[in-house]
Amino acid sequence: MKNIFIIIFLLVSASVFSQTTDSAVYFYQKGLEEKTAKRFLVASQYFDKAIRLNQKYTAAYIENGYVNLEMHKTDAAKQNFTKVTELDPGNIIANQELISLFFAYHQYQNAIDLAQKCKSCANSDKIIAFCYFQLQDFDNAEKLLLKLVKQNPTDAEMMYTLGRTYMEMELEARAIPFYQKAIQLDGSKNTWFFELAMLYYVTDNYKDAVIFFNKATDLGYPQSAELRENLGYAYLYSGEFDKGEKILLNIHEKKRGDKDIMRDLAQAYYDHKLYDKSLEFCQKLIELDLKDGKALYQAGLCFQKKGELERGQQMCDKAIELDPSLRGLKTKKAGLEF
Repeated sequence: MKNIFIIIFLLVSASVFSQTTDSAVYFYQKGLEEKTAKRFLVASQYFDKAIRLNQKYTAAYIENGYVNLEMHKTDAAKQNFTKVTELDPGNIIANQELISLFFAYHQYQNAIDLAQKCKSCANSDKIIAFCYFQLQDFDNAEKLLLKLVKQNPTDAEMMYTLGRTYMEMELEARAIPFYQKAIQLDGSKNTWFFELAMLYYVTDNYKDAVIFFNKATDLGYPQSAELRENLGYAYLYSGEFDKGEKILLNIHEKKRGDKDIMRDLAQAYYDHKLYDKSLEFCQKLIELDLKDGKALYQAGLCFQKKGELERGQQMCDKAIELDPSLRGLKTKKAGLEF
């Protein structure tokens, strides 16, 4: 008799388990239908029901994670994908989604830790490298990115990130080739063009700086004060004086108390042996401040370069009286640049 009760109990248990499993599958399928119809909240409710009936239903957790992502419920999505990794630590789908979520929400160390465990996850090394960059661990970022760009030389984003890594390390000459390759592969990113223009600018390649500042704006990069000022100087230093002067004087009009632009224009014209133009800006500086020793000194240098040695020397001496810090610039050789 005892054996009969055991058999009946087992049969009932098996029947209940079968019904529960069938119900979980039913709700899971209903969830998939609602997901396809883009009714994500209803889909999530069905997946929840499936999970309540079968708490080891990894497929339901994954689909629930996806619909929560569609609804921007990232915490709920992470909970679902995390549950899958608890049930099945090697589940690539759940691991990849968690890595992406950690990266998207700036949890870079968590993304590194998980990606290092899931080497079969797609782009795990790429994500690790990008995380190193975001954490400003540029040495590790460089090592990994150098390996990755060799393996996949058509990945524009990796080329750019390696270039940006060198920029952050202040290794501008190393950065430029990778920016060039990135732009060749993907010419749609206006920020990349602007950053490459800045790299050319700081390495004194003003002609290319002009080209890439203009390409950046053509692609929609905001014409900020920073960009316009750098473009103005790039024009100036590359010898396109009219264009550079026009931009810089326009900027000066909006901040007339700032003498730096006027002084830079005077210096640039002086450097290019355009002494009369340099004198124009020296005069403007002196009109703004009669005690501007630096402007008077540079005017004196201009006159000396023009052959009016005595007049120029007198102006330099007067400038030193106004500003004794200029005394170190004085030399027996007339026309020393400063």
